[in-house]
Amino acid sequence: MLPYGKHSVDEDDVDAVIDVLRNQFLTQGAIVPQFETALCEYTHSQYAVAVNSGTSGLHIACLAAGVGQNDLVWTVPNTFVASANCALYCGAKIDFVDIDKTTRNIDLAQLAQKLLLAKQQNNLPKVLILVHFSGLSCDMQTIQKLTLKYGVLLIEDAAHALGGNYKNTKIGCCKYSDMTVLSFHPVKSITSAEGGAVLTNNQSLQQKLVLFAKHGVTRDPSQMSGDSHGPWYYQQVELGYNYRMSDIHAALGLSQLKKIDNFISKRRELAAKYDQALADLPLLLPQISELQNSAWHLYMIELKTHSRKDVFQKLHEKNIGVNVHYIPIHLQPYYQNLGFKQGDFPVAETFYNHALTLPLFPDMTAQQQAQVIQALREVLEEDVK
Repeated sequence: MLPYGKHSVDEDDVDAVIDVLRNQFLTQGAIVPQFETALCEYTHSQYAVAVNSGTSGLHIACLAAGVGQNDLVWTVPNTFVASANCALYCGAKIDFVDIDKTTRNIDLAQLAQKLLLAKQQNNLPKVLILVHFSGLSCDMQTIQKLTLKYGVLLIEDAAHALGGNYKNTKIGCCKYSDMTVLSFHPVKSITSAEGGAVLTNNQSLQQKLVLFAKHGVTRDPSQMSGDSHGPWYYQQVELGYNYRMSDIHAALGLSQLKKIDNFISKRRELAAKYDQALADLPLLLPQISELQNSAWHLYMIELKTHSRKDVFQKLHEKNIGVNVHYIPIHLQPYYQNLGFKQGDFPVAETFYNHALTLPLFPDMTAQQQAQVIQALREVLEEDVK
């Protein structure tokens, strides 16, 4: 079965992990800080806090933003549940803004309208979480200008997007946001097996992120109450979590980061090939303009005339491991119990009903991609015959 996504690991990655295993420190040694520094250098952000998952990163980003009981957080429905769950972890309420049919990112017109109405009703969100779906950045400059007058903090969920660009800047630079959250899950731009990071240019937010990721414990005398008892001394000054990244995971991430531009270049080549080869089929394809900027975590098509379920099953029978991203969050039973219902966000629902994710990963060969294209063509042409 050809998977929709797959990590790319070479001997340098293996050697990096083995080197840590032979070292004195497996968890809190020198490698995590090195990885954080490398992330800053790559994205041009000022601070990076590495954590054990992208989900953990979203949680501490909300905590650092001051999200608490009965606050309101907005995001989009076409994302993994972690993008919304992070607000609920903090005791906040969640709401959604529908997506744009073309970009599949947040609909700017609907966002503007919803913000205006929320202002009138004195019910503005504290935080807006922007999901860079499939690797394409939201229009962050426009969103920043739109939200600035309302005092809404911006968190970029860039789990799909490390390696992508926006207005000649690296996604993750935080030029237009307060924080950016990354994921290093095996199918993402780079992998640390499990892991994530939060990037920011705000030192105060960085200090809060570190505390929330590390039990709320500090050894910094400037953050303590009273005098230090000695070099061994620490204090818990926040209710934090054990979200730390280990040196083992950081070693893999650091090694992978050195290869990210090659990974993204290959993804863009594969996306361009799909665009060319599938143009005559009854499909909606991603816009060609995305090719120069997207990190291409996912290559998603929309079926115009065929049953998605039938196409999915027939492609799996041909050993093509297509997938679907995502079931809109507001359709999940847990969120329906919170009061959301089908029809609330029709564009996301329509997209879900027709969407199909094709295999795309850096080590994918020309032969494997040709296999996907041929299988898809055969399945779509079966009904015609």
